[in-house]
Amino acid sequence: MPKQYVRLTQPLVRDGGRSGALRPATWDEALDRVASGFRAAGEAHGPSTYGIFSCSRSTNELNFVAQKLSRVVLGSNNIDSCNRT
Repeated sequence: MPKQYVRLTQPLVRDGGRSGALRPATWDEALDRVASGFRAAGEAHGPSTYGIFSCSRSTNELNFVAQKLSRVVLGSNNIDSCNRT
């Protein structure tokens, strides 16, 4: 029998660390948690914490936006793509 998948219709967040149970949350709460997690990682380990890898099937425009996100927003030069293949 094939495995059944369920599509998520709202974000889920975990309270109490990795072992906590998932619970439904608002989009604002979920995005705030993501932003604070990115901010905390950058403050703890510096901008070289981040890296972006883009796909060779992406458009030039999408790759340009990815490198701008990496360099301007995240402050990291760690960006690569598989366009060489």
